[in-house]
Amino acid sequence: MASGQLKRKKKMNKFILGLSLIMIPFFSYADATDDNEINIDQVGDTLVLYIDQIGYGNKMGLNNFSSGSSAMPITGSSLTFNIDQIGNENLLYGELTADSSSYTLQWTGDSNVWDWMIGDSGSSDNSNYLVDITGDSNTMDLDQGSNLSAERLDFDLTVIGDSNVFDVDIDVDDAVWNMDITGGSNNINTMQKDGAEQEINLTLVGSSADVDINQMSGTCPQGVSTCNGIITLDIDSENATIQINQKDATNDS
Repeated sequence: MASGQLKRKKKMNKFILGLSLIMIPFFSYADATDDNEINIDQVGDTLVLYIDQIGYGNKMGLNNFSSGSSAMPITGSSLTFNIDQIGNENLLYGELTADSSSYTLQWTGDSNVWDWMIGDSGSSDNSNYLVDITGDSNTMDLDQGSNLSAERLDFDLTVIGDSNVFDVDIDVDDAVWNMDITGGSNNINTMQKDGAEQEINLTLVGSSADVDINQMSGTCPQGVSTCNGIITLDIDSENATIQINQKDATNDS
């Protein structure tokens, strides 16, 4: 090999080694027998996050990882999430403070868990969700806007599967919560509260559903004289149990 070629090869090897050393702190590589884990601590605006996890028992943002890592705090505005988990018993946990953000989330598999808290310690205005779940025995627990008054939310959930559990608390002005669920023995418990223009639309096909909807229009924002709450149900189900509690700021029943 010529001397010039040898020098170039040595320089290239040094570059590759340096690149590897830069990348290692950002990724945790598990052994083949371990679950995959992703933990993100992000502060800043205009984040675009694409994640695909494929396999069994993957974890993202869980606060009791086997490695002892912390929860997944993400703070910023104009954030874009595109997360796809394929497999069984995958976990997605996180505590987010996010304005003007969009979330495209997809699960394919059984016994997966999604547990997010958005706006518990800060603002969570202008959120847009597009969520697709295909599988059985999945659990979704979402809380948004519990700390500060949040405004404008558009949430679309599509589910195909049985024995799924959905527990969603939305404390947002001007919120639209659309659910299209196909499957048996699904459990839906949702709370929608705060100010003006609350809307819940549920289309459900499947037997033995358990639906609990609570909607409170809350106190109207300044300059708004009437707060509206709308619930629309389209149910095709045998042995379904449906409970609806709807009230405004001046009426507790």
